[in-house]
Amino acid sequence: MSYAYDDQNIFAKILRGEIPNTTVLETDHSLAFRDLYPQAPTHVLVIPKGAYVSYDHFASEASEAEIVDYTRAIAEVCRLEGVALTAGDGFRLISNAGSNGVQDVPHLHVHILGGRPLGRMLAKA
Repeated sequence: MSYAYDDQNIFAKILRGEIPNTTVLETDHSLAFRDLYPQAPTHVLVIPKGAYVSYDHFASEASEAEIVDYTRAIAEVCRLEGVALTAGDGFRLISNAGSNGVQDVPHLHVHILGGRPLGRMLAKA
């Protein structure tokens, strides 16, 4: 499997400072920012700063420091946004990959959605 990273994707441009964002959290290896078209009261995207296309790409090639930082950044965003189970009613974490997963931007990102009941994610086929 080859992971072709497009360094002109919108998230790469955000990381380079070419496109503004509303930052929620920035760490050494991760950036979290508000989605421009929120689908729930809480809708934050979390991306690694490295050039990773999907979660499987990230999990297989990222350094341990990047993996720990990204995982902890997701937890911290949940806490900051008040959706973590310790402070809220929960959240949904979504990461789309490839054409079957309907991935729009070829840079790993997770959506953290919460702040209201979200309903079932998929209907039975």
